[in-house]
Parts: sequence; C-alpha cells; structure tokens
Amino acid sequence: MRAVVITRPGGPEVLELREVADPTPTKGELLVRVAASALNRADLLQRRGMYPAPPGSPKDIPGLELAGTVVACGEGVTRFAPGDEVMAVVGGGACAELAVVHEREAIRRPLGMPASVAAAIPEAFMTAFDAIVLQGGLASGQWLAVDAVASGVGTAAIQIARAIGARSVGSTRTEAKLERALSLGLDVGVHGVTADLAKKAREVTGGAGVAVGLSLVGGPALSDMIAALRPRGTAILVGLMAGAKAELNLVTVLQKRLHVVGTVLRSRPAEEKMAVARAFEDRIQPLFEGEAPLLRPVVDQVFPMEAVAEAHIALEKNSAFGKIVLFHG
Repeated sequence: MRAVVITRPGGPEVLELREVADPTPTKGELLVRVAASALNRADLLQRRGMYPAPPGSPKDIPGLELAGTVVACGEGVTRFAPGDEVMAVVGGGACAELAVVHEREAIRRPLGMPASVAAAIPEAFMTAFDAIVLQGGLASGQWLAVDAVASGVGTAAIQIARAIGARSVGSTRTEAKLERALSLGLDVGVHGVTADLAKKAREVTGGAGVAVGLSLVGGPALSDMIAALRPRGTAILVGLMAGAKAELNLVTVLQKRLHVVGTVLRSRPAEEKMAVARAFEDRIQPLFEGEAPLLRPVVDQVFPMEAVAEAHIALEKNSAFGKIVLFHG
C-alpha cells in the first residue's frame, strides 16, 4: 500500500509517499481501506520528533483519524463486516491506504456522508464530547467557554453544546472566523484574547461564570479560563498552542472549589478509548444524520494525499477554520 512516511524529524519536506507493507488485522480488529484522513496538530509535532506514536501504532506513518470502508475482519469481530463504512480515531497510521482499527474503537459513518467530510469528525468531535460532556459534565442550561473557537475541536464543542441545550461563549483573534463560528451556533463571540473571553463570560452569566471552560491553547491563557469559571466549575485543558507553562491563581482554585483537568485521547489505554467511542456512537453519531442534522463537521480544505506537505503547511499557518482533510482516492 501507499503511505505517508516521516523520513526524519523536520519540516513538511521530510514527508514522503512510499510503498510499505499492508497491515494485518489481528483478533478483534478491522482492516479499513482509508478514503480520507484529517490532520491534527499532533501530526505536526510527530513530524518534528516531539510527539512519538503510542506503543502498537506505526512509528513513522502519521494520522490520527480516518474514514473508510472495512475490507477484512480479524478473528472474533462481531460489530462490523466487509463493506461497512466506518470512521475512527487511531494512535497513528491513518495517512495510508490501509489501516487497522479495533472494532470497539470504530464508529459507523453517518449515512450518506462522503468520506472526505466524515474524516473531519472523529478526533474533533470525540475530543470535544469527551472533554465538555463526559469529563466536564456540561448540561442543558449551562454555559461553556471556548478559546480558539474556530479550530476543529472548537467548532465541534460549540455545536455539541447547542445540541444538548447549553450555551457557549468563545473567542478568536480573527473577525471572519468569529462570524462563521456564530453561524454554527456560538451564542456570544469575542474578537480578542482569552482575557477578553473571561471578561465576557462573566458578563453574559451575570457575574456567575461558566460551568465549563475548554482551553485549546493552554499556556498563560489557562489562568484566564479559570477566571471565567463559576464556583465548582471545570477547566478542561486539551491543547498547548500557547505554551506548556501557566501561572495560576491558586486562591481562586481553592475558594471556588474548581476542577482543573488535563486530557488527551491518543495516549489513553485502549479500554478508555473504546468506552469513549461507544458513548460517542450512542449519543453523538446520530446527530449527524437526518434531513436537518444538529451536528456537521467543518472542513476548511481538502488536499490529495500526494500533497500532504502542502496540507501540513496550511495547518501550520493557523488560518484554517475547522479541519484540513487528505483525500486518499
């Protein structure tokens, strides 16, 4: 099969399309012909040699999410059969023509949705759902704050919040992106930095603060997100685009009895990822279907797999609204 290979740590130029051995599904696994995959910042870090793949995943083939068709099943598979259309988050190896996925981590693709669109669902929407609902406990009638609201996870989070009856306030530094986020269901937009977001969050909640704050940038911005929380609120840290260090007001954490949670999907134990996938398929996947779906993936650009270097460059520019997808043909 053909696969994108990281030949050495470095810039986009180190990515090459090569012929490699086909993977083989073992007990409980599916062999999926990948029609499309989506890029994530973890791919950029892995390419630079800063984020190795977890054990059991290809070390030199990037890609954390995919959409495709089951072509073979390993021993004991009961949930899927050849011909089934699926999508999934994987530890790596999605940027290839074939990939192996455990059947309990695979999710049925929304009926009739093209693979180039469905590939934008797994990482963004599962991360958002797990963070704000399963871990953050966001519920109907509550408020959610999101920084980097125009990112893949950001656009997913505001849609999920709306779908469950919660409200959202989010920030971005680009006016055009803010307008598009509002069209997706963001209730209150902030054109500015996270300090402005914290101020607006307190304002729209009458000074009470939000129930859940989703920090996609980390760094110093985490302290602003904590300032936006209500008593006993939860800050969920998902990304570190603004840096790996933050200075926190621990008096606020103590007095408000706040929860500060860090979370990732990629490096979790398999059983935990399977549990998230099953909850997602039960509660969120149906919301992508029907004549008027409540949720829709947001795709900024689609590149052919042969143009993977250009796709990485586009992601590094931080100008995308939503996801960048690779079409495998």
